[in-house]
Amino acid sequence: MTDATTGLKGKTLFITGASRGIGKAIALRAARDGANIAIIAKTDEPHPKLPGTIHTAAAEIEAAGGRALPIKTDIRDENEIADAVAHTVETFGGIDILINNASAINLTPTLQTPMSRFDLMHQVNSRATFACAQACLPHLLAADNPHILTMSPPLNLSPHWFANHTAYTMSKYGMSLVTLGLAAEFTGKVGINSLWPVTVIDTAALSMIPGIDTGHARHPDIIADAAHALLCAPAQQITGGFFTDEDVLRAIGITDPDRYNLSPDKTPMPDFFHEPEHNGRNDPAVARLLDLLAASYNFSAT
Repeated sequence: MTDATTGLKGKTLFITGASRGIGKAIALRAARDGANIAIIAKTDEPHPKLPGTIHTAAAEIEAAGGRALPIKTDIRDENEIADAVAHTVETFGGIDILINNASAINLTPTLQTPMSRFDLMHQVNSRATFACAQACLPHLLAADNPHILTMSPPLNLSPHWFANHTAYTMSKYGMSLVTLGLAAEFTGKVGINSLWPVTVIDTAALSMIPGIDTGHARHPDIIADAAHALLCAPAQQITGGFFTDEDVLRAIGITDPDRYNLSPDKTPMPDFFHEPEHNGRNDPAVARLLDLLAASYNFSAT
């Protein structure tokens, strides 16, 4: 079983959207342990508006102590996913962890949402999350302490989260429904959870949203550290949870999330879908999982 002492050394992570942002931050945190990282993303050549490629991410991962395998993949295509999974298994001998991080965002009301954008969000978000899980699960079921971690929110059906961008909300909740269903289907075999930030995170996607001051954000490392704790947890016990980054870090003894703030003099903006009454210690199921995480975590290694 993986724990905070041994970390993720020798583990193989298949991470979608790992060329930048949160996906790359999770990869770099795992690389510090000596993990193998399959970098699954479309950016093979420099993008005119977005930083980084699968190759620049690979160089950073290897510099951090990991082994990197950049694979140009369009996760809307199940055949490309299958090829990426086969390449990963051929190179590293298996897959221990799937991170469903890649996501498409379009914050428009219904009458301003082209169906092409609706389709893109559902293909990249809910469909690809299911497709990647389906392709990786045969290998995860053969792994020691396997996990699927999806960057998606707690299922909160408050109407105001739909009112301004129904199409986007549907696609993100679709990712969370994959967590809900697969955790029940594979209970006791694979740890399957979702992780979501309490505040906005400084990513390339955030910088492209008009009117957002990225100074009111946190560094992606807050998600990477929370993800690392969940991925080191016993998969048979920690599963079916919809966690926030702050709740996970608090469970492992990190009580000051503002250490991740980009600007010490600016308060981070709340992220979408987060309402305290629906999360963390106020949800008995999540609270039980957080207690199990705290009990299983090796605090001497932090």
